[in-house]
Amino acid sequence: MAGLYESGENYLETILVLQNRGISVRSIDIATELEYSKPSVSRAVGILKNGGFIEVAPDGYITLTKEGKEVAERIYERHTVFTKWLMDLGVDEKTAAEDACKLEHNISDVSFRKLKEHIKEKHGNII
Repeated sequence: MAGLYESGENYLETILVLQNRGISVRSIDIATELEYSKPSVSRAVGILKNGGFIEVAPDGYITLTKEGKEVAERIYERHTVFTKWLMDLGVDEKTAAEDACKLEHNISDVSFRKLKEHIKEKHGNII
């Protein structure tokens, strides 16, 4: 997505994951989950808010906008697919998840779609 860097994508993905766990997300929740400093998260939240990816309520609770949710879901899908695929290849879960984080941001939509098709064709529904 134009104008959004890998770190911004990570923040959006984290917000989505926390919301999926039933957590009403605040900056402190993001900082805890990512093990980042509160000032770093505050800065990122401001950038994401100004970019139209999140909304921050007066009480500090953060929600994804439609655009933010689309980005978060795209990145989370990539993360999930890469993690499961690497684990299917015999990589341990921790390493697979760490490597998935590296891969998920640096692959084109076309290549990712083709890789998903290939995985489904060769390995069935592991994803």
